[in-house]
Amino acid sequence: MNDGDPDAGRTARPRRADARRNQEALLDAAAAVFVESGVEAPVRDIAARAGVGTATIYRHFPTRADLIIAVYRHQIEACAEAGPALLEAGPTPHAALGRWIGLFVDFLVTKHGLAAVLRSDDTAFEALHAYFLDRLLPVCARLLDAAAASGEIRSDLEAYELMRGVGNLCIGADDDPRYDARRLVELLIAGLRRPH
Repeated sequence: MNDGDPDAGRTARPRRADARRNQEALLDAAAAVFVESGVEAPVRDIAARAGVGTATIYRHFPTRADLIIAVYRHQIEACAEAGPALLEAGPTPHAALGRWIGLFVDFLVTKHGLAAVLRSDDTAFEALHAYFLDRLLPVCARLLDAAAASGEIRSDLEAYELMRGVGNLCIGADDDPRYDARRLVELLIAGLRRPH
């Protein structure tokens, strides 16, 4: 009840937006700590990076699995949302595809420890792979279709094949400092171009 206060209804919306921004900042901080130290990094390190207390993290994410899942979903959403924006802003559909694949590679290469966690027996992680495919395959397909329609690349490419190929090129990135997954993926994307 607002007791006649004309501003009473207006204060809830900004608080929700602030809460969402705060949670996104917390997830970004957790992702950065995971990149540096792996998914088993102490919660206090994440809290320090986010500028909050550990109680704040536990209030939002009661278990480590909850936090890992939230970070993973947050990063998938950022990658999914980038596709249409890059297509709209890019000089060509092929350039947009290349930039998006670069973001996808960053996501794959920097998720230290996440792949092992996702292969664990923890049932909390079972739906993440399907979520990953459900959100990112359509974005990749749209970028491929646009580049094919513009005549820049072959038209017989499937999003799943490309994403799987990129993923396979990223596998060696953790084990060998001489292995440059980004360079190999750039060569792959350049190789999609139709000869003139």
